[in-house]
Amino acid sequence: MKIVVIGEGKVGYTLTRELSRAGHELLVIDNRKDTLSQTEERLDVMVMQGNGASVKVQEMAGVGKADLMIAVTSADETNLLCCMVARKLGCKHTIARIRNAEYAEDVYRLQDELGLSMTVNPERAAAREIFGLLQYPSFLKRDSFAKGRAEIVALPVREGSPMDGMKLIDLYRALRVKVLICAVERNKEVFIPDGHTELQAGDHIYVTAPMRSLTQLVKWMGIETPRIHSAILVGGSRTAAYLAQMLIEAGIDVKLIDHNHARCEQLSEELPKADIIYADGTSFGTLISEGIGETDAVVTLTEMDEQNLIISMFANSQQVPKVVSKINREEYCTILPDNAAECVVNPLQLTSMNILRYVRAMQNRQGEGVLTLHRIVNEKVEALEFRVTENTKNIGVPLKDMQLLPNLLVACITRHNKVIVPGGMDSFMMDDRVVIVTGNDHNFNTLNDIFVGGGKA
Repeated sequence: MKIVVIGEGKVGYTLTRELSRAGHELLVIDNRKDTLSQTEERLDVMVMQGNGASVKVQEMAGVGKADLMIAVTSADETNLLCCMVARKLGCKHTIARIRNAEYAEDVYRLQDELGLSMTVNPERAAAREIFGLLQYPSFLKRDSFAKGRAEIVALPVREGSPMDGMKLIDLYRALRVKVLICAVERNKEVFIPDGHTELQAGDHIYVTAPMRSLTQLVKWMGIETPRIHSAILVGGSRTAAYLAQMLIEAGIDVKLIDHNHARCEQLSEELPKADIIYADGTSFGTLISEGIGETDAVVTLTEMDEQNLIISMFANSQQVPKVVSKINREEYCTILPDNAAECVVNPLQLTSMNILRYVRAMQNRQGEGVLTLHRIVNEKVEALEFRVTENTKNIGVPLKDMQLLPNLLVACITRHNKVIVPGGMDSFMMDDRVVIVTGNDHNFNTLNDIFVGGGKA
């Protein structure tokens, strides 16, 4: 697809990189020459310097003939104007980054008039992701498939766990619930396991199953974390405001710490049911005096990744049951300690993946392509969801008899709203939704791509 991205800040660069990786034809427009030069050097994309909201610039860029235009500048108003111009020029699909919460309802009501196909809000997306992790504190990561009916979650294998030293073939026999371990992360390396894989303490396993089965698995592993009743949020960012409201509505006590007095006053008006503390949240003394040792969760949401990392490490040292860090720079994630209590949320990555799923949906009008795509285990593994159609090969053939490419796993089948954790005797049926987990060495566009020879006999 031909895609034009306007705005090459952090969100724009992350999005451009992901779309380029997916093989799309990209043109990036930005006012800053130095930023464009870096993008052109690092990524295989075309660039153009100029004001993306200008009719003349968009005409020169051929936006009217593009399949999609995405505006992700730092100004909401500019992004809206970019979309309006693009639609006037003939571009049928436009996406705008809208951060201001006050615009949300107006934009929804005027979506057609503004020429919008979709809006994205990195801060709200991050808040929703963190809220989901706090709802299920035993999970390190969580991704939903089949319209929320199936999950792939990350769980830690701790020393002394019944899983420590157990082969998967024995594990599946021992469990009373049916789950499938579709990826294992060990010492920063990732692999897709088979029945002979032996789990070790320190592993992070990625498991797929219905939520009820996952809850039973967590209890069996002995890592069940009690429900969160209180949380400390460090940093008064927009993400913090969104998250605080979600937690309050869920009946969770919220204490929010920020060093900016004016911001604290504003948050006090917006969040009357939260305790807003005007203090330095990066100070260990402040955190101790505010009860970090007694809270159920700590979420670090300052604008500096370095501060979030240090605060999270201190929270872990205080044995806080659940710690979540907002980190924008992906390279920082590799230096985090292997601590079972800590989770990392990357707003830039979340936003780019949400847009990438929209692009996938545009490509999938005939129902043959990828329905949803999640990159898991620090983007080293992909989980792709397909629909079984009349063109799918091997319908009705047991999985054990299918000739599948190496380094992939059929992780989940959803049939008539029922989630099936597949075994060797299970098969594909018409209209099934199938989740495939694979390494980055494969590039699947249709379900038939998972078969040796594309499913040919």
